[in-house]
Amino acid sequence: MVLGTFTGNSSSGPDDHDLGRLPYSYKALPGDGRRNEADDGMINSLLNGPRWPVRIGLVILSGLLMLVLLMTLLGQDNKIEVIKMEANAPTRNDIPVTVPPEDNVEVHVVRGQPTKGSSWMPGSRGKDKGVSEKTNQLPYHGLRGKLVSEWNVMQLAWQRTTFHFQPDENWMNDPNGPLMYKGWYHFFYQYNPNGPVWGDIVWGHAVSKDLIRWTHVSTALLADAWYDANGVWTGSATVLPGGKIAMLYTGSTNDTVQVQNLAYPADPSDPLLISWVKYPENPVLVPPPGIDPHDFRDPTTAWYTAAGKWRFSIGSKVNRTGIALVYETADFKTFELVDGVLHAVAGTGMWECVDFYPVSTIDPKGMDTSVVHGPHVKHVLKASLDDDRNDYYAIGRYDEERRVWVPDSPEIDVGIGLKYDYGKYYASKTFYDEVKRRRVLWGWVPESDSEAADIRKGWASVQAIPRRIWFDQETGSNLLIWPVEEVEGLRRSRKDFVNIVVQAGSSVPLDVGFTTELDIIAEFEIDREALERLPASDEQYSCSSSGGAAHRGAVGPFGLLVLTAEDFSEQTPIYFYVTKGNDGNLKTSFCTDLSRSSMAVDVVKDITGSTVPVLRGEKLSVRILIDHSIVEAFAQGGRTCITSRVYPTKAIHEDAKLFLFNNATEATITASINTWQMSPASMVHHSIVLQLLFISLTFIKISYQYL
Repeated sequence: MVLGTFTGNSSSGPDDHDLGRLPYSYKALPGDGRRNEADDGMINSLLNGPRWPVRIGLVILSGLLMLVLLMTLLGQDNKIEVIKMEANAPTRNDIPVTVPPEDNVEVHVVRGQPTKGSSWMPGSRGKDKGVSEKTNQLPYHGLRGKLVSEWNVMQLAWQRTTFHFQPDENWMNDPNGPLMYKGWYHFFYQYNPNGPVWGDIVWGHAVSKDLIRWTHVSTALLADAWYDANGVWTGSATVLPGGKIAMLYTGSTNDTVQVQNLAYPADPSDPLLISWVKYPENPVLVPPPGIDPHDFRDPTTAWYTAAGKWRFSIGSKVNRTGIALVYETADFKTFELVDGVLHAVAGTGMWECVDFYPVSTIDPKGMDTSVVHGPHVKHVLKASLDDDRNDYYAIGRYDEERRVWVPDSPEIDVGIGLKYDYGKYYASKTFYDEVKRRRVLWGWVPESDSEAADIRKGWASVQAIPRRIWFDQETGSNLLIWPVEEVEGLRRSRKDFVNIVVQAGSSVPLDVGFTTELDIIAEFEIDREALERLPASDEQYSCSSSGGAAHRGAVGPFGLLVLTAEDFSEQTPIYFYVTKGNDGNLKTSFCTDLSRSSMAVDVVKDITGSTVPVLRGEKLSVRILIDHSIVEAFAQGGRTCITSRVYPTKAIHEDAKLFLFNNATEATITASINTWQMSPASMVHHSIVLQLLFISLTFIKISYQYL
């Protein structure tokens, strides 16, 4: 598809007609190709001097150091040992999946820094600046008057992930401007360089060849102008014809007014996009009349129209109605507010981080954001709701001429229906990967512990594993969301458990070795007689309000206990629960129960989940990625997803176990499970790479001087 023809010179930055003539500055980076005569002389002497065999050996040794560095950057494939385990594993009938005991400790409540014997109520972060709350406000979640947990160093160190994206230290939140450029995946993110709490937000930046192993490069955008003095907030990248990049982002001004700004690469020939330039005429947009200056943020990726202009959306609200505004531009320099709104839903509050993109109803491959028309094209509208910090989406039709989007099913409209993820997952953003023809979803996974604990460990938040997202052709009513295939390259030793029978009210331990870095795929079959005996009723099972894994029914709960202590004092059940409606149809819920996941009291322990569509003839299935304190679960091929933060005090390292469990009262479950140990993903800082290269070259120079 031809997106349009732009005229002007080939330099970066927009002029009156394209992104061609804005001034930019570019400072050459170390290693930019300039030769040093002294170094040339040293190398010639090394190769031709009287001790050249020794010196050649040293050069080879340094080369090996370089090779080790390269292997660190790129990672290594791991051999997979397949071990088949048959079904006769020992069964435990003392499965204690019970309601957690009440903690009746009474202590005084203080604000500020926590002290021993007190509970801590941190102040609000973000709301006064016009963004969603960035602390857990734990007393609000039912922990008022309870003790702050005394975490030890080992427990806090265990919480850090090994194959999820996170900076070395400090605070991170929303994903920003993800894109593929000149063979590299780029990921930008909200980052506080000064501490592990929200504030002083700039854009961190990392690059990768595979979406899993990342190299951190220098900060992309600093809060160094009046129009973003209070934070460089969320934005999106649009790749224009000829490969030019327009990065629109929200800045919070020195008066905390939310405005939209433009940035672009300083050197478009640099595949790493290390240096960025802000448009000198920023801001390019200010809040329009009728919009509160704190309710105007997070521009989407732009899409190209038949009229030869670009459109993009910005989230906002009017009273309690969440809305998606639409702007139009020909040059990313001057903009026009489109009449009306793309869509609005009453009662949903402020819409943050709006996303809008096409999906094919007949092909699982992704589509470029500018694909608008076609008999098999629908559009997804997603909004992150400021009120409850969940990401809601709906599928519908986009009318380019009327400039509106209409949901297929108003009863599951944006903000009142489907979610990307029913756990801890927010501020998500997609991009189109033109190389692999897929749409990739990023999502921020905040902490569920106290701010006090985050300060002690020195970091806060991770990003979920990037996920592929596409239309579910089988149901025709939802998306499928699944980890990108590249994460499977981290798999190592494998164990299979085949046709394990789990009687009602029992559990089965699964010996897989260490369980804190695992990829698990499990399938479950329910005995037919139990399903036939299941009485029809109007029972409305809810993960969050039906007692969790402790609530026993005829057919459920059953599933897996992850990050579980040997004595079950800490356990995280991920499970299915099946009921039968008065119409005779089965209804399946998929849930994660954190109520007994930790003995710590300064942790949010929700029970979350939703129903999941299960078609006739399908087995119940789940995939679980465990990486220390983050657990991602995907049911039925990704129809329902739940991401959790888990903070055990006992079930860590070798003391974390894995169990099958069946807490049903009637049904027998047969399960088959594949497990893989996972390798760490290399997370390298660009500055560290340069330092290692410098050390290697220095080693050669010193060796030459003293031999």
